[in-house]
Amino acid sequence: MADVIFSSWQGEIIDNRGKARESFEAPKVKLPGEFENGLSVKAFMGWDGIILCDENVDIIDMSVKYAEAVQKESCGRCIPCRIGSKVILGTLQTIADGKGKKENLDKIRTIAAEIKDGSKCQIGQTGFVPLLQALDFFGPEFDRSIAEGRKAKSGDYRISVTAPCMSVCPTQLDIPAYVEAISEGRFTESLKKIRENTCMAGTLGRVCVRPCESNCRRANIDESISIKSLKRFVADWEVDKSVKRDIAPNIDKSKKVAVIGAGPAGLSCAYYIAQMGYPVTVFEKLGEPGGMAAVGIPDYRLPRVVLEGEGKFVESFGATIKYGVELGKDITLDQIRKEFDAVFIGVGAHTSQPMGVNGEDAGYRGFIPGVKYLLDINNGKDPYPEGKKVVVVGGGNVAMDCVRSSFRIGKPDVHLVYRRTKKEMPADPVEIHEAEEEGVEFHYLCNPSRILEKDGKVVGVECIRMELGEPDASGRRRPVPVPNSEFVIETDILIPAIGQAIDWSFLENREEFAITKWNTFQVDRETFETNIPGIFSAGDCETGPDVLVRACGNGKRAAWKIDEYLRGEKPKARESEKYVKFFGQFKVYDKDENVGFLGDHPRMLLRPMAPEVRKWTFEEFEEGFRTDEAITEASRCLRCYRIGMIAVG
Repeated sequence: MADVIFSSWQGEIIDNRGKARESFEAPKVKLPGEFENGLSVKAFMGWDGIILCDENVDIIDMSVKYAEAVQKESCGRCIPCRIGSKVILGTLQTIADGKGKKENLDKIRTIAAEIKDGSKCQIGQTGFVPLLQALDFFGPEFDRSIAEGRKAKSGDYRISVTAPCMSVCPTQLDIPAYVEAISEGRFTESLKKIRENTCMAGTLGRVCVRPCESNCRRANIDESISIKSLKRFVADWEVDKSVKRDIAPNIDKSKKVAVIGAGPAGLSCAYYIAQMGYPVTVFEKLGEPGGMAAVGIPDYRLPRVVLEGEGKFVESFGATIKYGVELGKDITLDQIRKEFDAVFIGVGAHTSQPMGVNGEDAGYRGFIPGVKYLLDINNGKDPYPEGKKVVVVGGGNVAMDCVRSSFRIGKPDVHLVYRRTKKEMPADPVEIHEAEEEGVEFHYLCNPSRILEKDGKVVGVECIRMELGEPDASGRRRPVPVPNSEFVIETDILIPAIGQAIDWSFLENREEFAITKWNTFQVDRETFETNIPGIFSAGDCETGPDVLVRACGNGKRAAWKIDEYLRGEKPKARESEKYVKFFGQFKVYDKDENVGFLGDHPRMLLRPMAPEVRKWTFEEFEEGFRTDEAITEASRCLRCYRIGMIAVG
């Protein structure tokens, strides 16, 4: 971390100017020492203040460059911002050119304050906050520059635009832009903006875990925007209206790319590789696109037709998807490497983690791993027709899918066993709530200790009560067994859903690859390249079982690196990726911020079927927004863009 000479970030004033470095006071927010290897961070100017780490940074020049960035990003709809930003920039430039006058400073203060108070979005409301602070805390520098007619010393800067919602989106969607387009009825433009960063709008509009909504400033007023459902709206609108897309495949490069797996990571990688002009072939062992999203997420949450459409969408850019081709069986990796110039592996986690309970390897009828249970159901088959009582072990989204799907194949008695409390459950809270509505019986703070069987069939599971002890590596309190607290739940189906794993049988020479202790591909974190040049990986086989939206984002990023590799360049992180990491040091969203006005429009929600109806059907259980509802909901967005600028050296 860089030493801080001055900071006004988030109202915390740290002024170490004139002090010996050993006596510097440290602020709460610290800047990384480098923006990238060999490029040091000298200062930061952003929506919430100034952080200075090098006294050689010219605050006047930095103010000019920041005002230039604000003026460029101003949408021009608010008159104070549209006109005032130009006036401020011109006035600051005059000072930087050594031609400033004392009255210029008051002029800047007055206009900046008017813009801050008179703008409807965060570009105007926060854009000039650091400039006002520069005048307040570095006034003598401005006064001397004007008095001496001194020209500002030009610096080197990196500028980026973010928003609280954008800063946590793994695909880096420009959320305010696509939401604003919906509010104005520009649905095609909204979908186009979404597809700049993902090919799976319909899928993510249904099953994304919504980190953006947890970082939505609207929640400080009333409730967060229904960002996910708005994404679904425009994806469905295109299908419902049979909107034609003008797509011209752009295959003009000789080097070929192979993608293993047509799941979220593989489809995303192929989507961007194809747009770059490379012939790309996707090998998928299933007969349809989606990977684990297709066979692991039930149709009532994600209809297969949505995934089918998005697979065809990727193909429309020139990608070839070969279904029913299994790596390691129908074709080997060595064969692919001989034919293709680069390979991307995006294999999902298709096997289950063991529970560690005696008897789980005995082959008892009715003992079915969660992944296989969902695979059978999604293929239209009841995994164990004679079973009527179900116990699922686990607390994640796979466990939720298992219990909720059990009702839908006619199992009337469904239980879930979880070793911690509801508070610690990693599943989506919405999923937990919907499972409760549908009648799943939850057993918290207990864990299976023994499988009960008769004549080779599961007849029950013995569990032991747990209590929470000290935190473990995950930060959650470790569950500890309570002596002599065993009890039995009668069941004829026992489903472990405590985690997923990678089946490495598709690799004929696994020992060639560096594998992590978590049983995933070891890759360069910036480039997604494995230890074998030309082979890249993202998705579950690289991160371990993870959320779908991260697989989409990492598949896209891997495509960028593959392009650089094929062009003979050393793959490296893009500046936009470096900014994502850099902004992680800051509080882009402050849940305690007082936004300044009261909200009176709570979020609109999709309309689900009644629990007693939906629990018995695989039809999609939520109806999407109507047009008027989508426009109304999108209009709640506060357009919370923020500008950040780094002085580097």
